[in-house]
Amino acid sequence: MAEHDGPHSMCLNKVDCHSSSTLSSSSEQESEIFTKLKVSLTEDYPQKNAEILSGQYGTNLLLIGVSLMLAIGNNGASVKEEHLLSFITTLIIVQLLWMMWYIVRRGMQSNLQAEKDVHATTSWIKGGLTLLALLSLIMDAFNIGYFVGYRSCLSAVLVVYPIIHATHTIAQVHFLWFHIKDVIKSFETFERFGVIHAVFTNLLLWCSGVMSEANHLLNHHNTRLTALGFENLTMVAMEPHCNCTISACSMFVNGLYYLYPFNIEYHIFVSVMLFVMWKNIGRTIDLEHNRKRLATKTQGLVVGPILGLAALASTIGVLVVYIIHVKESLDIRESTIAIFYYYGIVMLVVMCSAGVTGLLIYRADPMPMDTTKNPSRKLDTELLFGSSVGSWLVSWCSVVAVSASRSSPSYRWTNLMYSLLSILEKYIQNLFIIESLYRQREDREREDAEVAGPAPEIFSVTSSLSPPYNGIINQAYENPDNGCVTLENVQKESGQVNGCPQKHLEVPRQVENNVAVTPSKKSQILKNIAVFLFMCNISLWILPAFGCRPQYDNGLEEETFGFTTWTTVLNFAMPITLFYRMHSVACLFEVFRRV
Repeated sequence: MAEHDGPHSMCLNKVDCHSSSTLSSSSEQESEIFTKLKVSLTEDYPQKNAEILSGQYGTNLLLIGVSLMLAIGNNGASVKEEHLLSFITTLIIVQLLWMMWYIVRRGMQSNLQAEKDVHATTSWIKGGLTLLALLSLIMDAFNIGYFVGYRSCLSAVLVVYPIIHATHTIAQVHFLWFHIKDVIKSFETFERFGVIHAVFTNLLLWCSGVMSEANHLLNHHNTRLTALGFENLTMVAMEPHCNCTISACSMFVNGLYYLYPFNIEYHIFVSVMLFVMWKNIGRTIDLEHNRKRLATKTQGLVVGPILGLAALASTIGVLVVYIIHVKESLDIRESTIAIFYYYGIVMLVVMCSAGVTGLLIYRADPMPMDTTKNPSRKLDTELLFGSSVGSWLVSWCSVVAVSASRSSPSYRWTNLMYSLLSILEKYIQNLFIIESLYRQREDREREDAEVAGPAPEIFSVTSSLSPPYNGIINQAYENPDNGCVTLENVQKESGQVNGCPQKHLEVPRQVENNVAVTPSKKSQILKNIAVFLFMCNISLWILPAFGCRPQYDNGLEEETFGFTTWTTVLNFAMPITLFYRMHSVACLFEVFRRV
């Protein structure tokens, strides 16, 4: 029995030993997993959690405001404009308090060097936003004057709101000029909520402006149709039920609707810039690529500006003709709409040709793409695609309406051509802009040299292109002509080099001059294309912004989709289309600076 039990007991001990070692190793693995999970929860999770929570907070703020706008659009008595303005005023005051806290805290940390993202914005963008802000302040002054004229029958909220809005505009412009490039590294969770609150406050202000402008255009359109003999059209009362006590009321009312487009663009651009700041919170900046670019050269800019000015002048002419004659008889109305479509076809054909030319130049000279992380550039690309949807929706609806309509006005097939070209033009322009923004700049090496200092090893024959050595080098062995180079430097004025091989410096010097002074023909063509498209997009923004919208007046889409459906489509798509044009203007100016 003893001999039998011995091996058995030894076998059990081995099993116990193996199981105990397995348990100890598994416990160590579990502890490692727990440690990694703890680290990930304490480092990564709060950042992602703050992004998600702040994003949901801002989205719900916007949805509350949109819900109030929809209730007001029903013209019911339960929800009035005063309720919406009270809600927006509250959001503005909260943003003002946050900006004040941020500026004061930054001032107390003035001894610390704050990180900056130089790609977040540029001086010319901030200058353009300042101009839009000035026009918004004029609009606020008109709103205050309008309230003074009708103060006997208007709520006090209507005068408090423009005063708070003007204060908000001034404070926000100051914040954009001095803090929009900041990369926040402290109080990150709180700052995410503050920045996203500012983003969606401006988005809500944009929606409010869009709603007011859409109501004005819809009433203006119904007034035209009523003058032409159409009946049973719903008109919304725009003026209060009392008499104005000052003589400038009509000027205030008419001036407001010419200032709304600038206020709308101001708020949407501010929200985009603040969104870039929100994305930069907690970001680690790559110092190698985080530097200002060199000044842009403007040699050879002739054709692009001339053609762009011609496009702008023709745009103003078409706008004046359209606004004056579209209110007249049916025949003159059809001729006016046809003139718009002829103008648009010519403009879009030339823009498509310019974009294709730029893309062909890029195809002939392939360059690697710049893949460095750049939130501002990524957002520009996404906004180009996203804002194209509005114009594409309207264009495809027009194609369907032209194909299905039973009526055949004189502009029917020009409408079809214009719609198809509008779709194609955005395809080409988006490709040109995005490739221009993502292509590596050909003068990057020259920029590196100019930022870091002179680099004589590139064009000098007196130094080697090999990497530097540490230690003692036999220069006579490494460079047997070293003495000749020294003698050559001494005798270069006489042009004689005795006992040494003659070295030719003309070719490298010529290359250096060409790179540093004269831009290539290819760059000149691309710059002219960028300037031309820049001015064409301004022209195509001006027309719908100031009331030249044949989609309301031609009747084809309204016949196919119905008045309510087509008006809803336009109210959704037109603001996005206007933003696309203005955003393309900003991107094309950046393309001009990069080329």
